[in-house]
Amino acid sequence: MINEQIRDKEIRLIGENGEQLGIMSAREAMKLAEEAELDLVKIAPTAKPPVCKIIDYGKYRYELARKEKEARKKQKVVEIKEIRLSPNIDSNDLNTKMNAAKKFLSKGDKVKITLRFRGREMAHMNASKHILDDFAASLGEIAVVEKAPKVEGRSISMVLAEKKS
Repeated sequence: MINEQIRDKEIRLIGENGEQLGIMSAREAMKLAEEAELDLVKIAPTAKPPVCKIIDYGKYRYELARKEKEARKKQKVVEIKEIRLSPNIDSNDLNTKMNAAKKFLSKGDKVKITLRFRGREMAHMNASKHILDDFAASLGEIAVVEKAPKVEGRSISMVLAEKKS
């Protein structure tokens, strides 16, 4: 809330340089803000009495937006990359998929390994579970199993994440 939107009887006022000006009525505070050619902005509405500050509102909003943008820049978004396997995969193909998983993990992403079953392969789901276990074991030095293998419809999937050193 700014300027005329502030309807409280008493407020605690902070000056433009950060000094405490004490508790006063909102009208008096508004007069002080107009004299300084700045805005009266409610900083802490839940406090008793509410805290208001005399500042340039446009500059204040700009600073907040800049801080928010800076915080977003520093965030690392963790993506989940998916690698699909079939139960009758050959060892060379499996090694290729492992190399891809290593590359994803080294970039800091999580990897979801999905073992997909089609047709009659559905009857032998338990016999093919060892593929996921071997996959996780071979990546054991750089990855940790975040979500254990779980049957989801026509597939079994698990999630691997980079090991924290």
